[in-house]
Amino acid sequence: MEATTGDLTDPLINHADGQLFLHEAFKIIVEEVLCKGTDVKEKVCEWREPEELARLLDLELREKGEPQENLLQRVRDVAKYSIKTSHPRFFNQQFAGVDYHSLAGRFLSEALNTNLFTYEVAPVFVLMEAEVLRGLRELVGWTEGDGLFCPGGSTSNMYAMNLARYRLYPEVKSRGLWSLPQLTIFTSPESHYSVKKGAAFMGFGMDNVILVKVDDGGRMIPEDLDEKIELSKSQGAAPFLVSCTSGTTVQGAFDPLHRIADICDKHKLWLHVDAAWGGSVLFSKKHRHLMKGVHRANSVAWNPHKMLVAGLQCSVLLLKDTTDLLKKCHCANATYLFQQDKFYDVNLDVGDKSVQCSRKVDCLKLWVMWKAVGSAGLEQRVDKAFLHARYVVDQMKKREGFQLLREPEFVNVCFWFIPPSLRGKEKNADYQNRLAKVAPVIKERMMKQGTMMVGYQPLGDRVNFFRITILSPLVSQKDMDFFLDEIERLGNDL
Repeated sequence: MEATTGDLTDPLINHADGQLFLHEAFKIIVEEVLCKGTDVKEKVCEWREPEELARLLDLELREKGEPQENLLQRVRDVAKYSIKTSHPRFFNQQFAGVDYHSLAGRFLSEALNTNLFTYEVAPVFVLMEAEVLRGLRELVGWTEGDGLFCPGGSTSNMYAMNLARYRLYPEVKSRGLWSLPQLTIFTSPESHYSVKKGAAFMGFGMDNVILVKVDDGGRMIPEDLDEKIELSKSQGAAPFLVSCTSGTTVQGAFDPLHRIADICDKHKLWLHVDAAWGGSVLFSKKHRHLMKGVHRANSVAWNPHKMLVAGLQCSVLLLKDTTDLLKKCHCANATYLFQQDKFYDVNLDVGDKSVQCSRKVDCLKLWVMWKAVGSAGLEQRVDKAFLHARYVVDQMKKREGFQLLREPEFVNVCFWFIPPSLRGKEKNADYQNRLAKVAPVIKERMMKQGTMMVGYQPLGDRVNFFRITILSPLVSQKDMDFFLDEIERLGNDL
């Protein structure tokens, strides 16, 4: 029974009722999301059209609250009609699977509900974040530096832009864009769209993001980068940042960091590496060569919620800088939070490094998981993902109708499925138009049947093709075989 607002003798929330609801809701979560949601005999999704889904969920918010049994049904409905991203046959995005230790960390951080900005309200997590960032920096090859957990890789990339600008033009913090020349950013056409979004958001302008040519594998061509930097200078602009990618979103390409670092050194530019997707290869002795030269970067973005399966969201910005650039660039010195006469070391109050005030605790989930399986266990996950990708590629080569975009460098496997009706007709005038329609139809069928999920996209002049990203530690060879069989089943009649 809830207390009335006029009664000050009792709190408004009844702990016994609330904890009973939480207990019952948690049972539903375990059963529907963690048991059924990881069972290959269950569907990846229960597709409904938007109007029907809105009606089934009863989304309307009303004046009066609902009884507990209704609320528990709402919990069941949300679980039932949500995509089961932990399902072994969810290959749609670069987050998949579940790590139960990480999940325990996520539950714990939500229950503790604190803000990672001062030592007084988050003493455990200030120290924990520092240690996790130190461990990640060590993998990059830095013995010292700085960093921050950010709300996603896009934000990490934007932080890098802001820091690079501030390092060259610290007056921008007070005087704004009026004080700046025309600044130019260099990246590849296969880099993440957040580079362009960041340029627009921060006032550089998308037109000042200069796209550097890539080779057939999607890797930035250093010679073209050098030429475009020289051209930009000759036109009166001020180049200031190169944003490389380690693990591009579609092809999984790794830019040649050593050669690009040489060019950045030559022109005195900030080198940022967007390793949101590919950064986890640094755990693997077998595959870390893909990021050879990363230690020469000024900053690195890395999303452990992707290949390491730390759970959304878990994203870091790592910095080589040891001059407190993060804080100098972003601090506003709010005296109600960051008093300088506190009874402990005020350097532990890390909140002024961030553009956020409220900042979730994203380090705990990674820390618990890393503690549980160790660096060796995380290395095993990376290596296993590569083995699964290799298996899929080998099997595709044995089956008629699967055509690879290219040999994969990473765990992104990009391919076309050629239905029997199109085989041998590559020279027909309408071949590309017809092929472009295959992937969308197969995707619609798999979604409506709920059997699995995989993404597709065009790229440049290449029409729609599938991209399977293999990272979940829950998948097995049987799931890979099912994937190939299901693509054939869904597309053979097209």
